[in-house]
Amino acid sequence: MFKKIYFVMTMLMLASVILAACTTTASPTASSPTASSNTTTDQKAAAANVTLRVLIHQNPPMVAFMEAFNQSFHKKYPNITIDMSVVNASDLSTVTQTRLTANDVDVVDMFGFANAAQSYMKKVDAPNWQQLIDAGLLMDLTGQPFVQKYDAAAVKDAGTYNGKVYEINLGRVSYSGIYYNKDMFTANNVKVPTVWSELVAACQTFKAANISCMTAGGKDGWPIFVGAYGLLGSIYPDQAALVQGLWTGTIKWNDAKSLSMWERMQVYTSEMMESGASGIAGDAAPGRFASGAVAMFPGGTWYAPAIDAAQPAFKWGYIPFPGSDNAEDNKYLFGKYDQGWAVAAGTPNKDAALLYLTEFSDSANYQAFVDAVGFIPTQSTATLNTTIGKEVAPYLVNFRVGYEQYWIAPKGAGQFANPWASYFKPFGTDDDPKTLADKVQADLQSGLDAVK
Repeated sequence: MFKKIYFVMTMLMLASVILAACTTTASPTASSPTASSNTTTDQKAAAANVTLRVLIHQNPPMVAFMEAFNQSFHKKYPNITIDMSVVNASDLSTVTQTRLTANDVDVVDMFGFANAAQSYMKKVDAPNWQQLIDAGLLMDLTGQPFVQKYDAAAVKDAGTYNGKVYEINLGRVSYSGIYYNKDMFTANNVKVPTVWSELVAACQTFKAANISCMTAGGKDGWPIFVGAYGLLGSIYPDQAALVQGLWTGTIKWNDAKSLSMWERMQVYTSEMMESGASGIAGDAAPGRFASGAVAMFPGGTWYAPAIDAAQPAFKWGYIPFPGSDNAEDNKYLFGKYDQGWAVAAGTPNKDAALLYLTEFSDSANYQAFVDAVGFIPTQSTATLNTTIGKEVAPYLVNFRVGYEQYWIAPKGAGQFANPWASYFKPFGTDDDPKTLADKVQADLQSGLDAVK
């Protein structure tokens, strides 16, 4: 879902720049084996002509990089031709399962392992990645030399199942922060907020100066509730414990703590968001923020390339959403592990597939990839060269996987059983926090009761 937010026009321009840059960056590896290459695998892969079938999801900077990388890879290994397919992110899971079952793909792009069924969850379906492994469709990568290139935590959290590695994850994204206009804050003597009361005061100051506080792509719906994921995280910093509490009944969406969250979400939607945000498309919001029309823009790190493309000289910062009155609860960035590589267990081109991942995992190639797509890297040797990378660097020690990466709704739960700020007007139909809290809990409880 998140990949749909890219500002299309700016990304088209950016992709052309990245394509040229990536070709230059990757080309030094085209003349000699990288340090991470396995000689035996290289020799086997070079023994016969191979067409390596690669499947990825649509993401303009990533597609541009992969096209350049594939050209460089083929130049180095001319006997290996890359046949790369690109599908929408929303279709990736279904297409992956279909092609793996048919054994007509070798290397697949998979999102980080998430939403694993927990022991306290009743009658839930295992996530797609788990079903693929249980069906024997993904290759065990445990012990492959290139796996050691990646952070142990990323390997464990995003690509390991039952003690075996089935995916190397290539990067993380945060969706819980707020972009802010540095010059506008300075000009209006507004300090960067670290607690909820300071955020409220900042918005009041900007409003008094006839400046809209925040914007988001409300027309698309999801940017509003995703923009408030940081508020959710500041109220419940332990997101895994939140999910367990909701399932076991120790936390309810209408208890006192949750009601405080709903009250603040209403302030966020009805008072902090600019008038007309409900008509702004998701891919237009980064450009509107970059134009200087508003002071802040809550959203994910993936927006950064579009902001920079819209106004390259624009000075912005990125902070965790200060939704709590306690500054210690506001120090976390929440997000998810994004794209990763897996190999089909039944591939007839095993050596070529492993060589492909080995070359991609070379430090120089991986650095070029991170620079192109703006991911928070999962290789410890990679540097954060982008603006967003430098902005999130101080918070990486406090990076946490977000709620929706843990949550599996009980079967039978109602449509409102989610912590979404977009339920409130003008983006939804609700205008009373207590009434909404009761409705959300009732819809959750209907599912919990159904699976007892």
